[in-house]
Amino acid sequence: MQGGPCRKGDRVTTRLAPIALVAALLLILWAGWAVDIDPAALRARLEAVAALRQDRPVLVAGLFAAAYVAVTALSLPVAVWMTLAAGALFGFWAGLAIASFASAIGAVLAFLAARHLLRDRLRARFGVRLRGIEAGLARDGAFHLFSLRLIPVVPFFAVNLLMGMTPIRARTFYWVSQAGMLPGAAVYVNAGTQLAGLDSLSGILSGRVLAAFALLALFPWLARAVLGAWRRRRALAGWTRPKRFDRNLVVIGAGAAGLVSSYVAAAARARVTLVEAGAMGGDCLNRGCVPSKTLIRSATLAHQMRHAGRYGLTDTVPDIPFRAVMARVDAVIARIAPHDGVERYQGLGVEVLQGHARLIDPWTVRITDAAGAVRDLTTRAVVIATGARPVLPPLPGLDRVDPLTSDTLWDALRDQDRAPPRLAVLGGGPVGCELAQAFARLGSAVTLIERAPRLLMREDAEAAALVTASLAADGVTVLTGHRARACGDDDGRWIEVEGDGGPRRIGFDRIIVATGRRPRLEGFGLEELGLLTGQGLAVNDRLETRLPHILAAGDVAGPFQFTHLAAHQAGFATVNALFGGLRRFRVDQRAIPWAVFTDPQIARVGLSEAEARDQGIAVEVTRHDLAGLDRAIADGAAQGFVKVLTPPGRDRILGVTIVGAAAGEMIAEFVLAMRHGLGLKAILNTIHIYPGWSEANRAVAGTWRRAHLSPRLLALVDRYHRWRRG
Repeated sequence: MQGGPCRKGDRVTTRLAPIALVAALLLILWAGWAVDIDPAALRARLEAVAALRQDRPVLVAGLFAAAYVAVTALSLPVAVWMTLAAGALFGFWAGLAIASFASAIGAVLAFLAARHLLRDRLRARFGVRLRGIEAGLARDGAFHLFSLRLIPVVPFFAVNLLMGMTPIRARTFYWVSQAGMLPGAAVYVNAGTQLAGLDSLSGILSGRVLAAFALLALFPWLARAVLGAWRRRRALAGWTRPKRFDRNLVVIGAGAAGLVSSYVAAAARARVTLVEAGAMGGDCLNRGCVPSKTLIRSATLAHQMRHAGRYGLTDTVPDIPFRAVMARVDAVIARIAPHDGVERYQGLGVEVLQGHARLIDPWTVRITDAAGAVRDLTTRAVVIATGARPVLPPLPGLDRVDPLTSDTLWDALRDQDRAPPRLAVLGGGPVGCELAQAFARLGSAVTLIERAPRLLMREDAEAAALVTASLAADGVTVLTGHRARACGDDDGRWIEVEGDGGPRRIGFDRIIVATGRRPRLEGFGLEELGLLTGQGLAVNDRLETRLPHILAAGDVAGPFQFTHLAAHQAGFATVNALFGGLRRFRVDQRAIPWAVFTDPQIARVGLSEAEARDQGIAVEVTRHDLAGLDRAIADGAAQGFVKVLTPPGRDRILGVTIVGAAAGEMIAEFVLAMRHGLGLKAILNTIHIYPGWSEANRAVAGTWRRAHLSPRLLALVDRYHRWRRG
């Protein structure tokens, strides 16, 4: 705190500080140590300072203010006590004036030091928090700083320093800081005046003192409520709120997030409407996870047939009726579809409407069905769950070669008798790698083109190298460090790429573009409501947009585009939408796992070595190779590893990367451990089935434990056993 409340832990400490002070005094008196430390003595000291202040008021006030400015400018964690002391020494109004101006001036000095002297060091240390503050300033301007001052979610000293690295003007920083810190300073100064008036320990029970302490404890909650009401009123200014509502919740989009959101709302007995313009189940069921993993399974079997000798059988060249493979994809989708279907959700109490939804004001959703019929619904809250779509890069000539994406390839190739003879895949991320390997195993000659120096840039470099080697073994031509320049269809389809050897053309029959996905945000009325920024749809850690009753979940909310994260977010978004007036919950995104379903698979949670290095986080790496795992040997898949990152010498998991045939299943144990604060000792002490893939998790925990046995303890144990042998 700089003249007001500070970070969360400090706020709790500050609320309990008066009680702790009285308890400490009672303990000292009980122990017989309070020779001159009692309320009378403390009051006498305050009176001595007060006498000095009466004789030389300007000097005492000036020295105190200078000390306060120095404490604030140097980010020392004693500003809370300085504010209490200001009230005790100078009374409410004089103390408030000194604390308010001194804290604001000191904050500006820290702000200027950060801007001109400490920029690089602070960016390295507080980079993540800085991005959050920059996003808040872009969204709300100076009001974001005001909210941080009034309700500190970031320590005040960090706000001072981080704001120095933003474009905000020093003058604006000063007056917003002074205004934002004034209410908190007033509460603390008032508490200080009450402490100064204590004549005895029994005085702690007086009504005025108890009221001051109660206000001290309640201030953050009151400030949060006032600021929330102000923000809502400010955001909704100019709109007329309906007196009655047709629905408690309208969910737009029936993908993973939308389905979970509507399910949770119905379970909570809310009146909920789910609106979907396309097929129920969204991208994951119809165009993404389900069809791609089905295709991968068929491709894996074809690969195993070619290499049946590894399992004691005869290598067999598979006959691949590609039309039948695609028919199986359709059959799997059809079998899973009822899980996400209209009938099931209507049976759960969800009203399902087929049509396009558009917000025409903050509480009204206009739904237009396929026949053009229009229906307006008023709703207390809205959850935006419209998903994402593939992005086609601005590559000259791309539109001339009929490019496929992970969304469109299923319809385009459904009736083909064979896989494309020559297939180009543009993009070496998870989708590109998965599809390149699958089609190579199904008979295509695949060329995989990636602009970056290696595939799977977000993953551990060693893990990506294993996948790259596996793709090459499957016949995929991997071109990393190659930039696509143009496409054309004269004399056959081609793509021109440029790498170390200069430009060259690669012929193909079909091309799959897998260069990323973009949230679906256009056409839903979000622009007109001012909910979109240059970064997309901005949401806070409760998944609320600028209009708090309009929330988002899934791909539109970020930070990652995973089906399981969308489902996870949807629960939080729905609870906040329905019960946000009573209590709101921050979405827990501390341990988000993901997997790349190549062969071998890559699964990850938490930090990678590269991320830890970039963020300046010291880590210890513990590794166990799957080459020695009994189950991996039996399955003929003895490649890969488990790699765990921990702080040096500490049993806390910071990140895990697994490469192997069952990596996507093995990672769950580490996700659970990280989510609940368990370390490698807990995994080591857990019984794992033998022979199983998860035994590798226990093995890596054992490797870590052996590396941390105390040499002194081992020496003592050795001496003990020698003594026992006689």
